[in-house]
Amino acid sequence: MARDERATLLEVHQALPEEQFQSLKFLLEGRIPAGLLLPASRPELCRILLQRFPGNSLRVTAGLLWQLGRLDLIQRFQLPLEEQIPQGTPQEPNRDPAEGRGEGDPTLGCRPGAIPAPPTNSRRLAEKDLMQVAQRLGKEWQEVGILHLGLERSRLEQIQEENPGNPILWNFEMLREWRRRERHEATVSRLQSCLEPARLDPGILDFLQSLQRD
Repeated sequence: MARDERATLLEVHQALPEEQFQSLKFLLEGRIPAGLLLPASRPELCRILLQRFPGNSLRVTAGLLWQLGRLDLIQRFQLPLEEQIPQGTPQEPNRDPAEGRGEGDPTLGCRPGAIPAPPTNSRRLAEKDLMQVAQRLGKEWQEVGILHLGLERSRLEQIQEENPGNPILWNFEMLREWRRRERHEATVSRLQSCLEPARLDPGILDFLQSLQRD
């Protein structure tokens, strides 16, 4: 059984592009020491997961893939999801304890001076939603953060220093910073209204629109 579990884990990790593999390691921080995670290769991460989560490594991996939006891999390898996270249900795993301490006026959801969006019933963004937007953002992430999300350049530079060489994590942490600041106002419709004026991949707005329909 352990042999099958190890083989499945390795196949899952090998199916991930390098950037998503690094994102998966990032999501494990706080559960596994960074000193073990950061240098770990795919086979080494399999060994770490088997040691840290004996008999439960596939379930843990499924939860991470869910956050990355890779439900296709969960289905392909028939990985067990946590019961409290059914497929297709918008949840927010690994909620950031810093949330609720955001700074700034939550009525200013976009760039400075923007007119607040009217109240909607749009749901709040989960981390897996932010990751999927992050994967679609291009090289102009700092421009988006400053001009359209109203974030400070110094904070964006700090994010870049903390996650060297990983643009997807830069985008992801930028969006998390915006979500922390907006607190309960960090909804799908609010982010969509913020990003509409930006020069972005149209797929981002299409994705957010699809979340509105879910």
